[in-house]
Amino acid sequence: MRAVIAATAIACALAGPAWAAEIEAASKVDTVTVYPDGASVTRIAIVELPTGASTIVLKGLPATIDPASLRVAGKATGALSIGAVETRAAPGNPRPVIDAALETKIKALREKRDIAAARMEAAERMRAMVRRYAEASPEKLSPDGKAMDATNWPAAWTAIAERLTKVNEDIRVLTAELRDIDGEIAALERARPQPPRPGAPVVDVTIALEAGAASKAELAVTYRVAGASWRPIYDARLDTGGKGKKASLELVRRASITQRTGEAWNNVTLIVSTVRVARGTGAPELLTSRVLLRPPPQPMGGAGRERMDAPRSAPPAPAPITEPKPADKAEVVDAREQQAQVQGGAFQASFGVPGRVSIPEDGAAKTFRISSAAIEPQLLIKTVPVLNPTAYLQASFTNNEEAPLLAGPVNIHRDGTFVGQSALPLVAQGDKVELSFGADDQVKVTRAPVARRQAEPGFLGSSRTDTVEFKTLVKNLHDFPIKITVVDRVPITEVNTITVEMLDTTTKPTEPTVDDRRGVMAWTYDYAAGEQKEIRLGYRVKWPSDREVMYGDVR
Repeated sequence: MRAVIAATAIACALAGPAWAAEIEAASKVDTVTVYPDGASVTRIAIVELPTGASTIVLKGLPATIDPASLRVAGKATGALSIGAVETRAAPGNPRPVIDAALETKIKALREKRDIAAARMEAAERMRAMVRRYAEASPEKLSPDGKAMDATNWPAAWTAIAERLTKVNEDIRVLTAELRDIDGEIAALERARPQPPRPGAPVVDVTIALEAGAASKAELAVTYRVAGASWRPIYDARLDTGGKGKKASLELVRRASITQRTGEAWNNVTLIVSTVRVARGTGAPELLTSRVLLRPPPQPMGGAGRERMDAPRSAPPAPAPITEPKPADKAEVVDAREQQAQVQGGAFQASFGVPGRVSIPEDGAAKTFRISSAAIEPQLLIKTVPVLNPTAYLQASFTNNEEAPLLAGPVNIHRDGTFVGQSALPLVAQGDKVELSFGADDQVKVTRAPVARRQAEPGFLGSSRTDTVEFKTLVKNLHDFPIKITVVDRVPITEVNTITVEMLDTTTKPTEPTVDDRRGVMAWTYDYAAGEQKEIRLGYRVKWPSDREVMYGDVR
């Protein structure tokens, strides 16, 4: 019977599948693609595989991994097939992070403090001895126990005062030194890397493999992770030219990258992409909207007034170094900043940062230059004298890059001088961009009222009127021609008993409506060097005599 059982067990073992060996593999982050709202990470693991089935385990990956995004690819020295890829939650083990350079500084400061503390103790003992000597009776000051001669008292007083003064000064200096050292030690201790919170969850990834023979395999595990992002930062450098020289503009795009994914990105290949991966895959469903009559109000004192919520509209979509030449004297050249390689597509753009880089996992921002463009802009002076009689220089151009310009801050430089910071909205390929480059003191603008008349209703009249006229003078003080735009407005009304009409004295605007804003108009002209133009604006407001009007901005 025992022989039969043993034979059966051996036969089952030979006929059934072999048990999969679990192998813990070390891995490192190799490539990272950062999106505005996430990142895609590729890890590389090299493992030695036995013949047959085995399970590879990658431990301690971030808990924010999207399991649906896990993909595994690989290559091996023999036949290899990849089976199921799974994730399992695991408690994190806090690993102390030690900064050797920081710890060396702290140790040196503590040794310095010990020396200063020893000097302080010696100085305090010296002060105590001097004080006891000063408080002793005269007869105790003489070596033979007799009273000190009165003629020697002044010298003793002077010696005590000088020694006490010196000791007190030494203690004051040592106290300040100890305070400074303690402050430096405390600051460095605060800067120590903090270990992960004990028990913080992580994810282990298991990969089922089947090897035809013992072999060496390289696995690439790709997954999407939250806690990372990048935003664009722009440098706009304008050379205004003048006197026969054309204006030029350099637009430099940079990527500011931050990550708190819980994993180290050290010496990785970095790519930034314009794709937003967390915005969803399709447009939202729009429900039918209906309109109903509001119920009549309840009588006073009743149970209350019935209330019905107004129909809601659908929420708006979110707005989105070269080698020197061989010569007697080496040629000096300017350093060049490394720039990413852009890969444009129909629906996205990616920028590959040259070389390998590291991004800290503490959320600190790291910035890379990803593109630059040399542009020949169109210059324009714009002024809104109704608010501020200052003329501002603008440069406009068309975005001809392979990628859209994402919304972000712009550092504005004009003729080598930093003049401030502006903001750039999302600009698609082929769209126009307008950037302001500060005040232009060579264009003089004045706006003054010409007349204002308010007419009360007559004996038979039933209306009141308010007539306003303004005059704007614009003078080009440059020694070259330039285009200037003046923006102004007249009030609008949505009340049928109020009328607003333009006066015949108004200079006809070249742009009756600016950016679809009712009542806002513009006058754009070419001004020769030293030329001055006058722009007139007048309107009349009419309303019922038994009412009052008020003016207010509409946003």
